[in-house]
Amino acid sequence: MKIPGPDHPITVEPAKARVVVRAGEKIIADTHAALALKEASYPVVYYVPLADADESVLVSTDTHTTCPYKGQASYYTIRTEDGELPDAVWYYPEPYDAVAPIAGHIAFYPDKVDIVAIEEG
Repeated sequence: MKIPGPDHPITVEPAKARVVVRAGEKIIADTHAALALKEASYPVVYYVPLADADESVLVSTDTHTTCPYKGQASYYTIRTEDGELPDAVWYYPEPYDAVAPIAGHIAFYPDKVDIVAIEEG
């Protein structure tokens, strides 16, 4: 486990945007309660509350990866009428303390789905 610091900063804060996630024409998630995770020089990742996603299209997979800063990730495949998007969604069932707020939230690979953040005042 590594602790975020000046050489690898991580912040988690409420997103100032409505986040809508689509797989083709199917809305997978729509929320005003996303979290914006900023990690080092990587693009912002929106973590959506699982409760604001269409869980009926999420299928657990056996895939797991480990991030030294966030913990062990698990994955979902998105299954729609148009087909499957394998391991398109990840989440941290037990994230490390530094990113504890992302528990109960899911994130999406932007090369597999469309993620639109609509800025809110």
